[in-house]
Amino acid sequence: QVQLVESGGGLVQAGGSLRLSCAASENIFSLNYMGWYRQAPGKQRELVARITNGGTVNYADSVKGRFTISRDIMKNTVYLQMNSLKPEDTAVYYCNAERYGSSGFSSWGQGSQVTVSS
Repeated sequence: QVQLVESGGGLVQAGGSLRLSCAASENIFSLNYMGWYRQAPGKQRELVARITNGGTVNYADSVKGRFTISRDIMKNTVYLQMNSLKPEDTAVYYCNAERYGSSGFSSWGQGSQVTVSS
């Protein structure tokens, strides 16, 4: 399975910005997709954004226009740029990578706390 190492979480005031990074241990083109999920206290983990190996991106309605997922192929890293942050964005954010097929897997990063104060 691919190893994922996250960085970039923290505390920010409402309206501020943060960028999360997720470094993969192998070529991210070999993965069917990579994405970011989040889990707030007492809530289920939810998809925030994802990008396929072909470059197609999808966003949760709650973050459209504010968050941007991107990747750096040379660094095997995926980013989540979060702008106009709101208190309801407070959660632990997890990087995820999936590969389909007989040798498929789903790997998770260690989680990054994002706290948005009002």
